[in-house]
Amino acid sequence: MIKKVLFVMLIFILIYTLNSEKSYNQENILIASSIPQSGALKDWGESVFETTNSYFKYVNDNNLIENRKIFFKALDDKYEPDLSYENIHKLSNENILAFYGIVGTPTNSRVISIIKESQIPYFAPFSGASFLRDSNFSNIVNFRASYKQEIQSLIDYVVNKKGLNKIAIFYQNDEYGEEGYISTLEVLKNKNISFISTGTYKRNTLSINHAFNEIKNSKPEVVIMIGASKASSLFIQKAKDEKIFQDTIFCNISFSDANSIVKELEASNTNTKNLIFSQIVPNYNDKSLKIVQEYQEIMKKYSNESSLGFISFEAFLASKVLVNQISKIEELGELNRKNLLNALKSPPKNILYELELDFKNNQLLNKTYLFEYENGNFKELIR
Repeated sequence: MIKKVLFVMLIFILIYTLNSEKSYNQENILIASSIPQSGALKDWGESVFETTNSYFKYVNDNNLIENRKIFFKALDDKYEPDLSYENIHKLSNENILAFYGIVGTPTNSRVISIIKESQIPYFAPFSGASFLRDSNFSNIVNFRASYKQEIQSLIDYVVNKKGLNKIAIFYQNDEYGEEGYISTLEVLKNKNISFISTGTYKRNTLSINHAFNEIKNSKPEVVIMIGASKASSLFIQKAKDEKIFQDTIFCNISFSDANSIVKELEASNTNTKNLIFSQIVPNYNDKSLKIVQEYQEIMKKYSNESSLGFISFEAFLASKVLVNQISKIEELGELNRKNLLNALKSPPKNILYELELDFKNNQLLNKTYLFEYENGNFKELIR
């Protein structure tokens, strides 16, 4: 019996090895994803979809992958995990080279079993969750820094620079919010600080009243916000009408989508004072950076009506790294999934010019940035 089990296991390993190393001979390279193209996170999904497509069109027009074209196939999941599972299951049966850029922590959590079982390379999840950085997931290569790194930067700033310690947490009641909540607790514990209140809301809703009142009653100096843009902006709008929150600082991590929050606040004539946004990329409008110049030029040519922003810039950077590594494999060796995974884990440090890539903790970018919004522009904070 034991010999039979070992034999079956050996056959399975052999099949997997042959499959993972099989040459990708399709004329067109297909990259696949599941992203919200409708629903509460539509803006997020559109930024990823439009920017990635724009860069791929640029690549195809300029023959950057010799003799092949690259295409992005993304199915709509409305930021609902069960739809993400259906989409990724369907896409895993197609002849794709890699998965790319699934948006959100609960959605990534729902599909992780398919990703692991298929062993199809998965690059640049749009999530900073810790489980995606687990070294056991050998076919996942993250692009962005983690949520915990962002939260560490935010709390370091408000505690060390601003001298504040009455901190509340507003978070989405799912895997994404729990990840941020736990990370916040760990960072505060290391500083011997206890949070003074919490408030949660349900994903894909704007039911924030109970959370708002719980936090309001504690009179916080700082609110760490682990939410989606519409829920976070509604919370801030309500808070700006209350005297208690007059001097409160609202700290948002990158997934909250700074551009969408500011847009919502400006549309409702809400002031944007005392807002801090953590990001995993530099300012997309900083034209002193060569990589920003390239981003803006390509977007102007291929998607002139699309809004520039932090999420779009992240998608551009990740797409550029992905394409660069595919093209290098085409030049130097055989394009297959195994070679792509190895290449994504060891890209040249200067692909993105001023932004240094360094693969550690299963991610390529390891720096975070803090911004405030002032006079219609994002201004980086000095720490």
